[in-house]
Amino acid sequence: MENIKSVYFLGIGGIGMSNLARYFLSKGKKVAGYDRAETLLTQTLVQEGASIHYDDNTNNIPTDFIDKDSTLVVYTPALPSDSAELQYFQQNNFDLKKRAQVLGLITKSSKALCCAGTHGKTTTSSMLAHILKGSHLDCNAFLGGILKNYGSNLMLSDTSEFTVVEADEYDRSFHWLHPYMALITSVDPDHLDIYGTEAEYLKSFEKFTSLIQPGGALVMKHNIKLSPKLVEGVRLYTYSIDRGDFHAENIKVGGGTIRFDFVTPKGSIKNIELGVPVRINIENGIGSMALAWLNGTTDEELRRAMATFQGAKRRFDFLLKSDNLVMIDDYAHHPDELSASISSVKELYPDKKVLGVFQPHLYTRTRDFVDEFARSLSLLDELILLDIYPAREKPIEGITSIVIFDKVTCKKTLCKKEELLDILEKKDDIEVLLTIGAGDIDRLLPEIKDILEARLK
Repeated sequence: MENIKSVYFLGIGGIGMSNLARYFLSKGKKVAGYDRAETLLTQTLVQEGASIHYDDNTNNIPTDFIDKDSTLVVYTPALPSDSAELQYFQQNNFDLKKRAQVLGLITKSSKALCCAGTHGKTTTSSMLAHILKGSHLDCNAFLGGILKNYGSNLMLSDTSEFTVVEADEYDRSFHWLHPYMALITSVDPDHLDIYGTEAEYLKSFEKFTSLIQPGGALVMKHNIKLSPKLVEGVRLYTYSIDRGDFHAENIKVGGGTIRFDFVTPKGSIKNIELGVPVRINIENGIGSMALAWLNGTTDEELRRAMATFQGAKRRFDFLLKSDNLVMIDDYAHHPDELSASISSVKELYPDKKVLGVFQPHLYTRTRDFVDEFARSLSLLDELILLDIYPAREKPIEGITSIVIFDKVTCKKTLCKKEELLDILEKKDDIEVLLTIGAGDIDRLLPEIKDILEARLK
């Protein structure tokens, strides 16, 4: 890494890739890259010093990045194998590494606190980073969301020995990490296009637990379907909302706030208040506080951090909040995430009608979980269902949003993304609008918000 002068990213606009780009910029390296589309994130990276283009063409690679002895090429596994630029770097014997490999190298010499799981890993890792950043421990952090408190997905420290990492199971990426401690939130099957079966998916998490360093610990959600393979010297703890070594007591919900007592193996910390007061964040908070507590944060540091945590963008993100109209955006894209998100909204607003706009993510995930998606989305009062966002995938015959739509039991509308704004413009009965999905639905959020705000004037 010392000899590297330039770092080129294939897929630089991804949330995980962008924090590595920011890291190398902070170290004085030249940074450039390709992505398929311009986004707010890529625009921000350009402002911070990166050179980015959006056409997969080797002629676009800057001259500072064609010396293979001083250039590191980082690529996302989601990049198509027939990418012209990827093939150029492969054929010319450049040093190519997956994002997770580079992250493993960067964090190897620190105490890596790695948050993994099908759901909740972005929020728990973000909460953990926020706790440590405001504590006497401090931290570095590579996160999968833009934290509102900091306006970034990267935190750096010259003094801290801790690095918080969101550990991604896609393509077995988290096997490149070297956890000192790890948190596992859930192991509900996902990415079956990679793993094939639930058994293989679970085996991948078992492998991840075997990487935890002696002297460290695993904090695992109570009662999940996982048999960890811990090496000697690694402690095991469990957590959940109401049982396990770490859990909550005296939960009080009301008046727009959530408070509870945080129970640890050595007593309880009274009166924790959630800065983002939704029920799913009680459990997220318990997991993140558990890791922070095990590493020595004080009671007051935990209290202060949880109360001031503003959340990550696109993670149960309130974009509009008034007595008459509410707009929430959430990254949920797995059936269990959808159920948790919708249920949380309905608990917050039991007397209001909840309209959900959902953009399915990936043909394979849609194919594998049709019935589960339909059940989750049927919890809504009304659904507007968009076309599938394909991301890295080619279409699968017979798999479109219609397969979900036909099984949903609530009031429903099927439309293309381009038709959504017009449909919302004509709807005069919106009370709570929940936009959900991991695709590009977020590009419409400013215009959707404008439509709703106009009704408040």
